[in-house]
Amino acid sequence: MVLEDWGWSAHFEREFAPWKGNQRLPARIIRGEKNYYRVISAAGELTVRFSGKIRHTAGGRPDLPVVGDWVVVEPQSLQRGTIIALLARKSSFSRNLPGQRKGKDQRSEEQVIAANVDLVLIVSGLDQDFNLRRIERYLTLVSSSGADAVVVLNKTDLHPDPQACLSEVETIAGMTPVLLYMAHDATQLKPLQQYLLPGETIALLGSSGVGKSTIANGLLGQDRQKVGAVSRSDGKGRHTTSHRELFLLPNGSILMDNPGMRELHLWGESADLTESFAEIDTLAQHCRFRDCSHTCEPGCAVQQAAAAGTLDGDRLASYHKLKGELNALNRSRK
Repeated sequence: MVLEDWGWSAHFEREFAPWKGNQRLPARIIRGEKNYYRVISAAGELTVRFSGKIRHTAGGRPDLPVVGDWVVVEPQSLQRGTIIALLARKSSFSRNLPGQRKGKDQRSEEQVIAANVDLVLIVSGLDQDFNLRRIERYLTLVSSSGADAVVVLNKTDLHPDPQACLSEVETIAGMTPVLLYMAHDATQLKPLQQYLLPGETIALLGSSGVGKSTIANGLLGQDRQKVGAVSRSDGKGRHTTSHRELFLLPNGSILMDNPGMRELHLWGESADLTESFAEIDTLAQHCRFRDCSHTCEPGCAVQQAAAAGTLDGDRLASYHKLKGELNALNRSRK
């Protein structure tokens, strides 16, 4: 088994150096289940659990292994082993744990969604799922992760004017590429292939029913992931992908398919909005006050642009909403 095929790099080689010897192996988690993981190593695939020491020394949920992590494994047999250490991540995606609401009697808790991802394909369906504000959330999530992003607008056959949707998303995406896509048409895979590089890990993120599994099957060249129907009444999809898993693509990329997320509470800093709301950050450089909140201060270039119509009012309202959410999150973490 060639570890480089699964994303092994000089970074992880350095992280593993202190653990070499005593039959310890570097391995990547390729699938997570409730009580165990599947990992890929030089010895092949192993079924593993993490040691009690890892659970005991973990500062919280983010310190436990997730799919995409590189770990140190001590084999126990030809097919089983124990995770004894987690190697430092290059990137990670986190959200505020669903069900944990910010308030006086409620705490916030970080949930790491995926680790060591190079590129995120943010998938949105051009049906009842299409929502600019949700796409902004995903872009903010990615900007705090250390990975790049591409927005994929799927199901072009279900919208009367896909080009209009493309233009709308391009106005909020900044430098992030935006692609129109119809996952059921295999010929549309070609524009996506240019972003899939050998040895790099690509994650599919999006709500249930947007077509992530169909895209995954198209990239894999076979039907590996279940595909479910979308409700006609509310446009919500069923969770056909129930767990995270890594797959090797024919071109040498590594694909991570993820379950759909109906709750996407941000995790990060207010500075993470700088990239996903780049035009507001640029305008803010011309505000009279350096600490301008862009709400009611005199000489606010952002408010002036909104009043003049050169900055979309809904876009500014979304910025304030997400910034307020991140500020409240950080207050609750202190």
